[in-house]
Amino acid sequence: MLTRNCLSLLLWVLFDGGLLTPLHPQLQQTLEAQPRENVVTMPGRRSSAQRVKRGWVWNQFFVLEEYMGSEPQYVGKLHSDLDKGAGTVKYTLSGDGAGTVFTIDETTGDIHAIRSLDREEKPFYTLRAQAVDIDTRKPLEPESEFIIKVQDINDNEPKFLDGPYVASVPEMSPVGVIRTALPNMDREVKEQYQVLIQAKDMGGQLGGLAGTTTVNITLTDVNDNPPRFPKSIFHLKVPESSLVGSAIGRIRAVDPDFGKNAEIEYNIVPGDGGNLFDITTDENTQEGVIKLKKPLDFETKKAYTFKVEASNVHLDHRFHSVGPFKDTATVKINVLDVAEPPVFSKPMYTMEVYEDTPVGTIIGAVTAQDLDVGSSSVRYFIDRKSDADSYFTIDGSEGTIATNEILDRESTAQYNFSIIASKVSNPLLTSKVNVIINVLDVNEFPPEISVPYETSVCENAKPGQVIQTVSAADKDLSPAGQRFSFRLSPEASTKPNFTVQDYRNNTAGIETRRSGYSRRQQDLYFLPVVIEDSSYPVQSSTNTMTIHVCRCDSDGTILSCNVEAIFLPVGLSTGALIAILLCIVILLVIVVLYVALRRQKKKDTLMTSKEDIRDNVIHYDDEGGGEEDTQAFDIGALRNPKVIEDNKIRRDIKPDTLCLPRQRPPVEDNTDIRDFINQRLQENDVDPTAPPYDSLATYAYEGNGSVAESLSSIDSLTTEADQDYDYLSDWGPRFKVLAEMFGEEENYNTAKVT
Repeated sequence: MLTRNCLSLLLWVLFDGGLLTPLHPQLQQTLEAQPRENVVTMPGRRSSAQRVKRGWVWNQFFVLEEYMGSEPQYVGKLHSDLDKGAGTVKYTLSGDGAGTVFTIDETTGDIHAIRSLDREEKPFYTLRAQAVDIDTRKPLEPESEFIIKVQDINDNEPKFLDGPYVASVPEMSPVGVIRTALPNMDREVKEQYQVLIQAKDMGGQLGGLAGTTTVNITLTDVNDNPPRFPKSIFHLKVPESSLVGSAIGRIRAVDPDFGKNAEIEYNIVPGDGGNLFDITTDENTQEGVIKLKKPLDFETKKAYTFKVEASNVHLDHRFHSVGPFKDTATVKINVLDVAEPPVFSKPMYTMEVYEDTPVGTIIGAVTAQDLDVGSSSVRYFIDRKSDADSYFTIDGSEGTIATNEILDRESTAQYNFSIIASKVSNPLLTSKVNVIINVLDVNEFPPEISVPYETSVCENAKPGQVIQTVSAADKDLSPAGQRFSFRLSPEASTKPNFTVQDYRNNTAGIETRRSGYSRRQQDLYFLPVVIEDSSYPVQSSTNTMTIHVCRCDSDGTILSCNVEAIFLPVGLSTGALIAILLCIVILLVIVVLYVALRRQKKKDTLMTSKEDIRDNVIHYDDEGGGEEDTQAFDIGALRNPKVIEDNKIRRDIKPDTLCLPRQRPPVEDNTDIRDFINQRLQENDVDPTAPPYDSLATYAYEGNGSVAESLSSIDSLTTEADQDYDYLSDWGPRFKVLAEMFGEEENYNTAKVT
């Protein structure tokens, strides 16, 4: 059979063009049919501008798989028209499997397969061939690519790719659904069957090969069995301290089906336990989980009985005739008694107390009871972690709460602390409750203006014009409907320049009472406003508002409120005023520098003249005052510079020392500062020794004496022991420490003398 296949393949290759041994006529026809891109320039043989056509062309070769001959399998032959048979052309082979699977005779171009090939492993090979000059090793033809295909033979038996196969058949299926199905197959009896299947390959030259596989037939479950409780009564014991929502027990019904057909739904039959208990299904175990809906109380009821129904979730209508797919069981729950802590009558207590309430005032009370059988008495105490400052106390037996400190609502408006109740018979059993105490406000602060206002009035204001709207604020907790009233104080109501208009909505307006205000006459006005609240007791305060008089335009827009602006020319802008001031400052600096340089120059000149021993010339820059000025300059200094009259006082420069003492009259005890300054000015004006230019005179004046007199012992007529400091106690609390110090010193001296 193998020999016949090899001959068939060889004849097919020869007649079908698989082996190409091109001759010159055939090559010429083939080259003429080739596209222009297969034409290349052969280096070394032709001109660089000449284009030639490729001398060899083939499509593909074929080789038989599973070749078992002793000699290498012949594949085909390569030949170029440049090969003249003189042995000057060498053929090379490269690519997929070259040298390992396929070889080429370098001289003849014959291609052979040197090992057996498997088409199922690799169906074809892509190789490249080239003809080169055997001497120069230069290519004669461009490298070309060709394909060797492996021809298939029937050497594999048929196989089932995904075996063993699995099929499913619903249990209880009638005969005829599957040929191999048995009548009334039950999955609960046997779940799986195996069937052997054989496949035979009838084609191919080697034919007759066969393959086998196994088919596993699994019976699919149907819902043909109802759930059943293994027993009719379930007994559960539950402590009365169980939390609401917690699981208190489990029951289970059995269903022999599988998967979703075995899913069970549990329900409590309406009756005794429907309000206190609930039941759900555990999806993993299909158990009924009983949960608590309301808290249990052993002292109220000790046992509960109710029924639970279990039914299939997914019903199959084909098996309705079998019977009801549900079952019922009875659940009995016994409540166990547990020692419980006392229970407060309320979950939270809220109380109120007025601020400044006397210490010890009872605010309210809390109550707690022991509900267990054989109840015990209860003790109360405050959790000091929540009331660290001990503002409140509680009676341990009665539970009454009283104040322990004076409360201030402005400091703390609400107190929140906890009270603990414990059983006398078992102090470890305790319960806790929160107590909130709201401190009620007492009207103790007067209302005041809410914010400081910058109020101004135009010089051209008209009577009745509102210049400011004010509001009030109170530090107290203002009750609902709190009203503030505004009015002028009595001392400002006699000749008012302004008035207060109460709008009766807790605001008021400041209005002008006359036409026109002059800044030259008065630039500030102080308006006392009385604000009064409506709480009990009524509180009021007087708030003084400062009103500035400003220059405004005709529309009432404020232009300037500064006092200095009164004396400035109208129409100058702020920038112009700043520029003028800068110029004045610069001129003053220049003048000061100039005068300082002149004085320094004069001083240097005099010093130079004194140190110069070669002449006795005095340099000076003073100019005389004329013939009548006999005191401005002494001509005698030119004759003898050392002779200077000591009694002559120059008035053109500031004297270093004042030669003539000035007699100052004593200052009276009650002299006002203004009178004191005027007196010193007159004294300086009549002083003949005063310089003729402006100068600065400094005077020290302490003012009138204090009503408390001096506390110092300097210039005292008596000794410290004769001083009596008892009057310090009458000066108020600010002098308390001073009075105690001098009082102790007096007592000490008295004791020492004794």
